[in-house]
Formats: sequence, C-alpha cells, structure tokens
Amino acid sequence: MTQEPQRDTRATRRGVLAGVGLVGLAGAISACTSSGSSSSPGGTGGGASAATSAGAPGASTPAAAGNGANALAPTSEIPLGSGKIFTPEKVVVTQPVSGDFKAFSAVCTHMGCLVNQISDGTIDCPCHGSQFSIKDGSVVGGPAPSPLAAQAIKVSGERIILG
Repeated sequence: MTQEPQRDTRATRRGVLAGVGLVGLAGAISACTSSGSSSSPGGTGGGASAATSAGAPGASTPAAAGNGANALAPTSEIPLGSGKIFTPEKVVVTQPVSGDFKAFSAVCTHMGCLVNQISDGTIDCPCHGSQFSIKDGSVVGGPAPSPLAAQAIKVSGERIILG
C-alpha cells in the first residue's frame, strides 16, 4: 500500500498569516511616511508638543495665523534667541539674532522623531537627545548624523511665510 505524502497545513497557515501581517505592516509604514500635506483640522500631526523655551502657545497652523495659505505666524511669535515649532507643518522657525529668521525641518535626522523644544540655543529631540543649533541647524549633540534641513521662508512685513 502506498501512502500519499501529507501536506503540513500549519506551515501553509503560517505563511498566509505572515503574508497578511506583512501587507498590513507595509500599509501602515507607507501611511506614516507619505509626503503629502500633514495638516488636518484640529490635529497636531505627529503628537509632538510645540513647546519652546519662551513658553509660546501651541503650534500655529496657517489658518490660525490668519495671514494667508502659507503664513506660519507673525514675526512677534518667534522669540529672540529661541524659536517656535510648527508641528503640523513639521517646521522650526528660529530667530538667533534680532530680525534674522531661520527655518529648518522639525524632523530629527537620527530616527525621524519630531523635535519638541527649543532651549539654550538648541532645537532638541526628545527621542534620543539630539540637539541642533538654532543658527544653522547643525548638530550640537546626540546621535543625529546630519543637520536639520533648511526650509524656505520669507518675511513679508510682520508675517513669516513658508515656501
């Protein structure tokens, strides 16, 4: 009598479940890393706080600034020697010297966390302690491998405009 080889159905089920899990994981990762607009009404984007050393109010959105589609904030909201984090836009605006405004990505170059505070002349990441200069975004301390990317802004009157 010959016996038919039996198939191990557990391995097949495992394979199917692993495949389904990987598809779900890929979808979650692509949703987290999409490069589209991250602004949403009433949302804060990545959940990071918009605290600054000067105790400025939470992140402003272009609508909250009331100055047009790409306006971030009035210049008066950016403290001298410090700055402000705009979480939904993932941008940090600093004023290292009176009247000189700089903008950088708010995404840490180490692991992609959003920076959460500006203190003592540095932009600080809460995840692993990376610190960046408010003057040029260069790495001051921590594991970050490269500076924060500069972002284009312009000052029009008393408004800071992204782009």
